[in-house]
Amino acid sequence: MRWSLALVLALACALSLKARAQAAPHPAGTVKSTSSSAFVLTTTAGQDVTVNVPAAAKVLIVPPGSKDLSAATAGSVTDVQPGDRALVTGTAGDSGAAVNAVRVILMKSAAIAETHAAEEAAWARGGGGIVKSVDAAAGKIEISSGLHTVTVTATPATIVRRYSNGSVRFEDAVKSDLASIQTGDQMRVRGTRSPDGTTIAADEIVTGSFKNYSGLLTAVDASAGTVTLKDLTTKKVVTVAVTPNSDVRRLPPMAAQAIAARMRGGANGAGGAGAAQRPAGSPPAGGEGQEGAAGGARRAGMDLSQMLSRLPTETIAGLKPGDAVMIVATSSSGQSAQSAAVTLLTGVEPILTAAPSGEGMTLTPWSVGSGEPSMGGEGAGPGR
Repeated sequence: MRWSLALVLALACALSLKARAQAAPHPAGTVKSTSSSAFVLTTTAGQDVTVNVPAAAKVLIVPPGSKDLSAATAGSVTDVQPGDRALVTGTAGDSGAAVNAVRVILMKSAAIAETHAAEEAAWARGGGGIVKSVDAAAGKIEISSGLHTVTVTATPATIVRRYSNGSVRFEDAVKSDLASIQTGDQMRVRGTRSPDGTTIAADEIVTGSFKNYSGLLTAVDASAGTVTLKDLTTKKVVTVAVTPNSDVRRLPPMAAQAIAARMRGGANGAGGAGAAQRPAGSPPAGGEGQEGAAGGARRAGMDLSQMLSRLPTETIAGLKPGDAVMIVATSSSGQSAQSAAVTLLTGVEPILTAAPSGEGMTLTPWSVGSGEPSMGGEGAGPGR
């Protein structure tokens, strides 16, 4: 009986070790700090995990966007730097916040930044606007882009994604199809424009249902994370949630004045500086001088969307009643649901004065390419 009990205990111990190995952790996140043989990883859930990297562990460096390890190159723990993204396979360490690595898959922060810059440039070469009509069978969508109508053409190879309900993160957009696109949606297109700008052959489409608000803030509740304003277009009082994922920016006064001048067609507008830079006798570009203030508003709106990611960031604590704002928010569902700000831009009083109805001043709802490559946990990442 004594031998039998010993065998049972040995078997239980072996099964426990096997289960522990099978339940090997796969933390993923951003490298916070490093040492000679370890690094601290801040996971996607916000937890700090110490990753011990023994000499036998494999460190593989992969380019952003990799779906497998075919493009991986061998590295070492010295290649791991703060800001890099990592996916770790290993065994649980001595404490709950430690992992002994068997393999580390690494995406370098510099490569991620280069990829994001290339993505942003590719999206900028496409375009965006408000959906006017959809012919899913023919693969054609008409969008209103400022004062113009642009036809977007799609093929079976076109990637179609849709903004997740309630999310304000571009990278949360989920796989969708043309039939899901609705009139009134905002659309962003990555693709090739025709020389005259009237059509875009789409490589990727992202759509979502959003609300656009502009006006003066009447209340700011930093503790509740909400702002209230009377919308200039609808004349209704609306309350919008400002979440940690909301992109809050401040437009410097000089930039606001310059954009307002363009909208009015003044000295810095379509007929001013732009005209001075054209060769004598050349025709106005894009109908300059013909669209008037509305055309200036359209171009100014494009300017705002393009410069948004370069503007100084702001917090809800820095906002106050009386501030002029432009907001792109998620479309709330249900009577009690509250819109959440995707983008909030303050410092826009000169712009709202120049275009009190907000015509042509729709902001792009997404900061395209700002999301980090997905290495989001167990089963995720290259080679899984």
